[in-house]
Amino acid sequence: MRPNNRIAVPDVIDRFRSYKLSHPTWGALHTVLDDGNVRNKHVLDCAEFALETNDHEAFELAGLLLQMSTTQRQKLRNI
Repeated sequence: MRPNNRIAVPDVIDRFRSYKLSHPTWGALHTVLDDGNVRNKHVLDCAEFALETNDHEAFELAGLLLQMSTTQRQKLRNI
């Protein structure tokens, strides 16, 4: 079992890659995955923005990000 039941990057990387193909600058997740602001506060801000803009996939991805460590979030920035 992973610490704190964290999600492993390999388990979700294809989903994040797919989102990036449609949103090259990471869309509603830009603050976290493009700018590198990986704290929970920033992920929550992105989730709120995703809801406001009806970006349901970004909202779900933000939920996955919240289950990851900041180091894992940094790794996703490089895909």
